[in-house]
Parts: sequence; C-alpha cells; structure tokens
Amino acid sequence: MGALQLGNAARAVVLSVVAPVLLAGCAKDGPKAVPELPPRVCWGAFSGSEVAPFLPAGEKVTVSDGDFELNENMDSETCSVDVDGITRFMVNATVWEFERSIEWSSWDQRSPRPLDVGEGGIIWDVGAATHFVCEPSKSLSDPGKYIALYIETFGKVDSEKAQSTVPELLKEFMAYAQRELKCPQR
Repeated sequence: MGALQLGNAARAVVLSVVAPVLLAGCAKDGPKAVPELPPRVCWGAFSGSEVAPFLPAGEKVTVSDGDFELNENMDSETCSVDVDGITRFMVNATVWEFERSIEWSSWDQRSPRPLDVGEGGIIWDVGAATHFVCEPSKSLSDPGKYIALYIETFGKVDSEKAQSTVPELLKEFMAYAQRELKCPQR
C-alpha cells in the first residue's frame, strides 16, 4: 500500500468516526419545538392550541391547575403552564366579597389600557385582567360575589400577538368561570 493510499484510508477512517459525532451534535443543537400540550388546559378553559403560541420551544411542558373551585374554603385558583420548569403562561381567578376591593394598580407600571371585557377590564403588553359580578351586594355592607380574572404571559412574547389574542382568551375564561361557578350571565 502506497503512502497516498494509506493517507486516503486514514482520512476515511477519521471521517467515518468524526462525521457522525459532528452530525449528532448538530441534531442536539438544532431548533427545538414547543412541547405538545394536552387538548385542554387550565381546568379545560382553553385549548392547548390557544396557549401554545405563547410558549417557547423546550423539552417538557407542565400544566399545574388542579380543580376549579372558588368557595368559602378556596378564594383563588391559579393555573400555570411551565416549559422546562419556568412559568410561561398563567391565569388566575379570585373571588371578592366587595367590588370595591378589586383594583389593578399592581399593573400600573405596565401602562395598561382599558379593555372592553367584563367590568373594568385592562390590557397591557403581555396580559389582561377584568372582573364580573356573580352575586351583587344587596347593600354597601352586605358581601356579594365578584370574580376577578387575569391572564399573563412570561418570557419573550410578541406583544402585538398577545394584545390581539389575549382579549379573546379573557372572554373565554370569563365565560368558563361564569358557567363553572353557576353565575348568571349579564
């Protein structure tokens, strides 16, 4: 075997070992997809396909939601959708006895704008909030049942997409909460 043939054989052996390793590295570093969501998420209030656009690519998705119950023992319910252990989408429902207790000043730093969903709805770059009356107070000192709702997305979210999509999700969440809590729809 001549030197030229030996050199070609050595290159072939090196390439046969190195090429698969390099290609495997590329496959691992290639673009990831958004993990697949269940058909329904957050107590069944939303379809997985409605929530998926707000999630980044990752390995694993976890939905933490439990049962949707707002009563004298449980005054708040939260659902979070996490990708690789980091919350990326969250919704919350809280029951209040007095409508005057509901205020959204914690979102003032996000420059919210009015939103025509429910009562006193607001929207900001990556979320929205509102409330509705389930059982009105009979007097200023008599408690009622007022349900505050909010949706927020986390991470690098297209704010234009969020602002065009989140209001419909909030309407859907409100209809779901009214139905589940057996509130009259107004």
